[in-house]
Amino acid sequence: MNPAATPTVKPPSRSFSQQLDASEMTRTMWLLWGLSAGLIALDGFDFFIIGVALPFVGQDFHLSPTQTGAVAVAALLGSLVGSLTLGPITDKVGRQRMLMVDVALFVLATAGTVFAWNALSLIGFRFLVGVAIGADYPISVAYVSENVPSRLRGRMVIGAFTFQAIGALLGALTGWGIIYLFQMLYPDSVQPAIHYAWRWMLGIGLGLAIAIALLRFRCLLESPSYHILRGEYQEASQAASALLNTPINLTPETDPPPQTSHVPYSALFSPLYRRQTLLASIPWFLQDIATYGVGIFTPTILGALAFARVDSFMAREAASAKGAALVDICLIAGFLLAILLVERVGRIQLQIMGFLGMAAGLTILAASDMLAVGPKVAIALVFIGFFVFNLMMNAGPNATTFLLSGEVFPTAIRASGAGFAAAVAKAGAVLGTFELPILKTTLGIAPLMLLLSLCCVLAAAATYQFRIKTQPSVS
Repeated sequence: MNPAATPTVKPPSRSFSQQLDASEMTRTMWLLWGLSAGLIALDGFDFFIIGVALPFVGQDFHLSPTQTGAVAVAALLGSLVGSLTLGPITDKVGRQRMLMVDVALFVLATAGTVFAWNALSLIGFRFLVGVAIGADYPISVAYVSENVPSRLRGRMVIGAFTFQAIGALLGALTGWGIIYLFQMLYPDSVQPAIHYAWRWMLGIGLGLAIAIALLRFRCLLESPSYHILRGEYQEASQAASALLNTPINLTPETDPPPQTSHVPYSALFSPLYRRQTLLASIPWFLQDIATYGVGIFTPTILGALAFARVDSFMAREAASAKGAALVDICLIAGFLLAILLVERVGRIQLQIMGFLGMAAGLTILAASDMLAVGPKVAIALVFIGFFVFNLMMNAGPNATTFLLSGEVFPTAIRASGAGFAAAVAKAGAVLGTFELPILKTTLGIAPLMLLLSLCCVLAAAATYQFRIKTQPSVS
């Protein structure tokens, strides 16, 4: 949707941000929000479908434990690079332009993973997928934060991020469905599934990416705040008119450019913004060690703790995928709790409570392996641990870290700050994902879960240490 030329109207007495805050959600706002949410859903699907696909990739390409970790971590490493480099570029060239580049890269790279011919090619294409995913975080949080009323911003940003959980659930269900299909088509042989099931899983992601791309190119609208920042008042007026669905004329008198219109990237580490940068990045780093280490390998952990006695490879993987889908429901429930509580409880308090809840869930998972209990009790503890971990993760830090990264920085460096925080977080995700298969072998499941629990406790302490009173404004 391209905004039409704005009719000549009398300049408003209120600024754009005041009119935005007084506005109801328009069709254009919902469309922009929905497209950002769709991209985040693709991120969730892609990151977590690989956990279901990995056992089949390992069998097909005869992967060593190190290669398995590399395949799992490639997209996360790419996400680190994408967040770190494309966030500042987004602040320079605009949210809309980077979204178009981002979607195109996602589609092409996902296609490459489907047709990968060996482990190295798969790792390379997964890295490029990660670069595209890494760009989504700063772009989406900036896009949503700058284009919805401030009274709704916390809920709308978290609501968009909720689609990561929906994507993850869809990934688990897709994996289980494809495994079941291959079991029905080839009941006497596992080889067709080993060679092709994982390609079908990733292929579903390609189809979803193409659908989002087609929708994305129907709505080409830059953030009015970004135009104001650059002194482009005609373009800002056109974008604001399309966004608010009413003729608006913005001028330097109604919307003077912010004093922070030219802020260097290094300002993130200056005394003025250092505390914000630490708050946005350190807890997110510690969270992602646990979130992605546990999340990507949820089927593997379930297989080790709950389905280790199942001898058949296909039966074990089907049970693990089905179990992953079940526990992923709590991801969605957690986000719904975050939407209800974020304005009542507050960002910082909700984040601290969530981290402590994650630690409790991981401790229950460890107990399922350490305690001398019967198989039924052990399996019950496994699922209770996952339920608590996923629920509290998304009710707290998995929602609030994303929200805080967009609220604590001004428009001029919002994408840069959010991108830096996301990059630091993905460094934690890389560490957790790459080390988990190795530590699982060397330490065992229970000590590993306790180690991840400690990371969550440290994250709660860091949140308290660097806490600030957030002002949900886009100025």
